[in-house]
Amino acid sequence: MIITSYVPAGFDGEVVWVEVDIRRGIPGIDIVGLPDGAVKEAKERVRVSVRNSGYSFPPDRILINLAPAGVRKEGASFDLPMAVSILHRSGQIPPLNGFRMMLLGELQLSGRVRPVKGVLSAVASGLKKGIGMFFVPWENLEEALALNEGEIFGVKTLRESVNVLKSISAGERPEKVSTQKLKNKEHNHHAGDFSDIKGNRFLKRALEVAAAGMHHVFMFGPPGSGKTMAARRLPSILPPLSREDSITVTRIYSLAGKLRAHESLLTRPPFRSPHHSATQEGLIGGGRVVKPGEVSLAHRGVLFLDEAPEFRKSLLQGLREPVEKGRVDIARAGASYWFPAEFQLIMAGNPCPCGNLGKDNGICVCSAQEINRYWKKLGGALLDRIDIRIPLKPAPPEQILSGEEESSRQIRERVERAIKIQERRFSHSTFSRNSRMTADCVERYCSLSKETAKIFVDAVKKLSLSSRACHSVLKVARTIADLEGTAEIKNTHILEAIQHRRYGENDIFWNVI
Repeated sequence: MIITSYVPAGFDGEVVWVEVDIRRGIPGIDIVGLPDGAVKEAKERVRVSVRNSGYSFPPDRILINLAPAGVRKEGASFDLPMAVSILHRSGQIPPLNGFRMMLLGELQLSGRVRPVKGVLSAVASGLKKGIGMFFVPWENLEEALALNEGEIFGVKTLRESVNVLKSISAGERPEKVSTQKLKNKEHNHHAGDFSDIKGNRFLKRALEVAAAGMHHVFMFGPPGSGKTMAARRLPSILPPLSREDSITVTRIYSLAGKLRAHESLLTRPPFRSPHHSATQEGLIGGGRVVKPGEVSLAHRGVLFLDEAPEFRKSLLQGLREPVEKGRVDIARAGASYWFPAEFQLIMAGNPCPCGNLGKDNGICVCSAQEINRYWKKLGGALLDRIDIRIPLKPAPPEQILSGEEESSRQIRERVERAIKIQERRFSHSTFSRNSRMTADCVERYCSLSKETAKIFVDAVKKLSLSSRACHSVLKVARTIADLEGTAEIKNTHILEAIQHRRYGENDIFWNVI
């Protein structure tokens, strides 16, 4: 019988083999294989939980090896596999020749099994290594069953784990839990509805285009212009996650310890809105024990930075890599880790520190130097990667009191049709949305007629657009054409795309409204 466990190490993690040797000597437990403090402390938890579960603990010298030795073992999920390995080696569990299994769980002194993080990733990694049997805490059972592969047992106590193994040794198989009984749960905020936004048709149209093509957005305007309200309603027009994306997002949330007990796959695009006081580790990821940051928690969803210029400049510049690559790479001494981070960046900000620049009947008290410093935090490199820029003003009273607005459901139907067109177009590519098109794909799928090309070239010269900005305009125009269901990019499409791009890093704080 081969017993394994799992240690989170980036997105993939590492399968750990648990080996036990019992020999005559002074009673005690030695754990080798780079264990951290929590793993070293496990020997006392294991000793007491074994006795309290009604089994005898060997009065001998016990050596526990956690292989591979070069990987640091962190966390408390090794308690259950170490206890079962000791009971197996001491003859209290019948031999199970040829079985390869993974056990996960922290033990209470009573022998009860506590839930742990990263169970879905552990099962996925174990399946790749040819492991077919998994024992997980009862609270993590739905998560482990999400892949619908392998033989999964949810256990509440150490004694229950041993009883299952004894049943298997006797040729019996405990009844498996049907995955059809499990319910996927939504793990996001109450998004609200686009019909709550009165007026601001340009804003709603821009967000519809952004949602359809997964384009990054920057909204700027005085307080009360609807930036935050609109951003928080963006998830309401996004379609549900595909099964593959759902599994990936759930794995990330599991590794971060953000899955609730008895929660299965997450089916809605995540929405993350970190505070501007967030740290580098909190936003990008990392830390002493490497964890996914907000950019990874927003994978295949929305990362909303409210009051973006209030974030530290180093944090904002750290977004360039995940925005460009769709992943985060974290380097440590002797090791490197990665997490998926393909998100839609939505930034919002006031036009100046006091918020009154460009506001009707408002008096801006900021100096030119203060405004300049305020906007320099964003930097031209990050702004150049933002496809859609939306200047805003507070909606006039007559629009606020206007009639019924278009609902999120109506907008989402158009967005879903456009996304299906893109999925067919990029069916043989590693990406599925227009915003991720490479230069050769832009050339292939964004061809223009002579008349449309002339309009585009004139706009590029007038606005002094960079090559990245040119590609950005073409990608947005492609998305607008997809929303209309046309294969050809027309004059109106390119003009609308230019309208969404017309503010640059050099004039954004002088001509905001």
